[in-house]
Amino acid sequence: MNRKPSPTFTPVRLAGCRASGATDAGRVRRENQDRFVIDPRARLIAVADGMGGHAFGARASALALERIAASLALAVDDIAAISSDASRDDDPDATVLDASLNATRVLAAALDDANATLYAINLREGIGTHRSMGTTVTGIWLPRAASVLFAFHVGDSRLYRCRDGALAQLTRDQTLLQRALETGDFECLPPRNLLLQALGPEPSITPEISAHAARPGDRFLLCSDGLHGEVSHCEIERVLAQTQPEHADAACRRLIELACEAGGKDNVTAVIACVDGG
Repeated sequence: MNRKPSPTFTPVRLAGCRASGATDAGRVRRENQDRFVIDPRARLIAVADGMGGHAFGARASALALERIAASLALAVDDIAAISSDASRDDDPDATVLDASLNATRVLAAALDDANATLYAINLREGIGTHRSMGTTVTGIWLPRAASVLFAFHVGDSRLYRCRDGALAQLTRDQTLLQRALETGDFECLPPRNLLLQALGPEPSITPEISAHAARPGDRFLLCSDGLHGEVSHCEIERVLAQTQPEHADAACRRLIELACEAGGKDNVTAVIACVDGG
C-alpha cells in the first residue's frame, strides 16, 4: 500500500531540554493508533500505543495522554509551592525526599485517573474484554522543583537514554514474553505483544515510576513497540549517539524509516528529548 511520509514536528523547548517527535502508521496498518505529547505547560513528554481495534485504539491513546497532561499541568505549580515551603526546613535531604515522594504520588494519581476514565468508557459502552479499549503509556515528567526527571510506564512502549554514546533501556516491557524470558521459560515463548497490563482494560493498574538524573548532553528516546520491535538496539544507539539537538526531528524520522524498512508491521512513534549543554 502507498504510505504517506511521517509529518515533521517543530522542536519544542521545555524544562532544560529540546524535544521532537514523529509518528507513522507503518507499511501494513491503515490507521495510526499511536499518539504522543510534548507539553511545556505540564512539563510532560509521553508516548501512547492504543489497542482495541478500529475506532478504539486511537481514541484510547489520545484520551489517556489528554487526561495525564491535564492532571500534571494542574500539579506543576502545587509541587513547586510545596518544595519552596519545604526548602525552609533545616534538613536539605528531607526536602529532596519530600519533593520526590510528592512527585511520585502526583504521577500515580494522574495515571490512575487516565485508567479510570478509559475503564469507565469500556463499562458504559459495553466494550467486551476481548476487545477492550486500552493503551500503553510511557513518559517523562520534569516538575519544576525537582532536580531529577520522573519516568512512568505501563505496557510495552519504551524509554531509552543515550549517554556518552551508550544506549540504556530504562523501562521494562510489561509483557508475557518478558516475564517468560526472566523466569527462564524458553520452551514455548508467547508473542511479544501480549501485555500484562495497559490503561483501560482493568479497574486498577500498577505503573512503574522511577527517578533519573539528567546530565547535559543526554538524549532520551520514547517509542512504541513498532520501533523497538523492528530496529535493533545497536541501530537505535547509532542514531541517538549522532543526534544533535537542532536535528532531533530528523533523527525521529530516521528511526521511523528504519522501522518501515525492516517491515513496518505496526504503527511507529519516536520522540527524542535532548538535555541542554551537550
